[in-house]
Amino acid sequence: MDQILRINMGADGGPSVRTEPLGDYAGAGGRGLTSAIVSKEVPPLCHPLGEDNKLVISPGLLSGSTAAMSGRLSVGCKSPLTGGIKEANAGGQPSQMLGRLGYAAIVLEGQPKEKTLYKIVINKDKVDIQEDNSLCMLGNYDTVDKMKSEYGDKIACISIGPAGEMKMAAASIACTDMELRPTRHAGRGGVGAVMGSKGVKVIVIDDDGMKMRQPQDPEAFKAANKAWVAGLKKHALTGEALPAYGTNVLTNVINEAGAYPTNNFQKGQFEGASNISGETQAELEDARGGKGASTHGCHRGCIIRCSGTFYDKNGKYVSKQPEYETVWSHGGNCGIDDLDAIAQIDRLDDDYGLDTIEIGAAIGVAMEAGLAEFGDAQAAINMVKEIGKGTPLGRTLGNGAAVTGKTYGIERVPVVKGQAMPAYDPRTVQGIGVTYATTTMGADHTAGYSVTANILDVGGTVDALKPEGQVELARNLQIATAAVDATGMCLFVAFAVLDQADTFQALIDMINAFYGLSLTADDVTELGKSILKNEREFNQAAGFTAKDDRLPEYFKKEALPPHNITFGVPDEELDQVFNW
Repeated sequence: MDQILRINMGADGGPSVRTEPLGDYAGAGGRGLTSAIVSKEVPPLCHPLGEDNKLVISPGLLSGSTAAMSGRLSVGCKSPLTGGIKEANAGGQPSQMLGRLGYAAIVLEGQPKEKTLYKIVINKDKVDIQEDNSLCMLGNYDTVDKMKSEYGDKIACISIGPAGEMKMAAASIACTDMELRPTRHAGRGGVGAVMGSKGVKVIVIDDDGMKMRQPQDPEAFKAANKAWVAGLKKHALTGEALPAYGTNVLTNVINEAGAYPTNNFQKGQFEGASNISGETQAELEDARGGKGASTHGCHRGCIIRCSGTFYDKNGKYVSKQPEYETVWSHGGNCGIDDLDAIAQIDRLDDDYGLDTIEIGAAIGVAMEAGLAEFGDAQAAINMVKEIGKGTPLGRTLGNGAAVTGKTYGIERVPVVKGQAMPAYDPRTVQGIGVTYATTTMGADHTAGYSVTANILDVGGTVDALKPEGQVELARNLQIATAAVDATGMCLFVAFAVLDQADTFQALIDMINAFYGLSLTADDVTELGKSILKNEREFNQAAGFTAKDDRLPEYFKKEALPPHNITFGVPDEELDQVFNW
């Protein structure tokens, strides 16, 4: 995995392709590589949808190998939603396949001079770029079905739906899972709009004939991978809770903690939470049956298997098992406690190519504006369909919660740097509030998941309701997360890594055995810091200042029931997060 594939969509005479060695980017992968390329090659003040922006797609350092959990894909660019640097992360098959094909990154550059849609087909022999306007405004499901009919069922696809073609700021990029369904999304920050601005509808990946990537020290790698798997399986969250109930196991936990944002962040508890909890969801899925119902992996090599498959009451496939953030955004945040309705919306989001967090937040804002009543599931479904049609209302919602709030004059808009907050209220999980405020990505729980120590007692305990200790917690988790994102590992491995020193060491041992290195824990920390440094410098050059590292004012003024507290971490402490 030592090549960068550069595709210039704006070259004279049509799109051009070239490969080059990693060069100055040697040793980088995943988020480490996407952020390095974007920070070095993209002008910070460029228009996110213009020809100077680049879309970088990168598997992780261990993707394409037999390392368990190593199939995450990073997608980077300047974000049309935040105006800053962006890394969005997805599961599915593409990361492993790109790794086996030897590509450390695909870089989409330039912009077509004509309004033409392209498909890109990558295999071991060539990279083929073809005009295909028959794909225009197709949903992700139909796009993938069309590619499957043309190229067989051993492929993987990276695609956009109508939202990406319409360059909506909440547009996602879909990756196919093991069943060739476009259910795994690089969702955040409008990366799908950037892919749409490059005129690329779908990238088809075929790794037929390619073998697994081989470590430099096979025996040491095998031993480390074995210890790694054992560590993940023995942890209560990665070995028991997530496989049994999926990510939605968090609904009851966060609701009981009074941190479950309800009715557009007006309350911290939702009366209907038990109706849409992970336990209820798993029971429903098991009762309806079907392959992969309540337990399913999003890519080969996944051993946590926190996903599932949602079937309707007649046994017909609807969508992947809606994940915690999706169940919250389209559920409690909008006052909806109907799993069938939420799954239907999840299917629409995946098909249109939309970030479920951003769209659920936008609908919550619209409901507060009076466009519908909280709890009206059919109204929420209709709003998402408006996005797919590209109507004026649809384009407003499809450009996210901040735009929706401005359009309808709503003050309570839960965003930082223009990006919507996920499913944890920062007033009752103060550590995640620090992450939301300060991460380079805009409000993003995955950038530094302080819920670990604030709520789950993983990696220690920091009182979620008090400001003390939250800055250090968020700082350390942002550093660690950046490093994990570079490896291609699923972020859920962090639970076991934070609690079990031997599991963390097994991960380091795997990387060392694979690359012939002698990294230490301190080296991993330095990797995370270097990634954050690249991202911070890009954002500063793009015009961001300390004033952008803040939560909306109402979180400091409006006390959240049931604890009736506000966000209490002072601004001057937020400014110390990156002082390491």
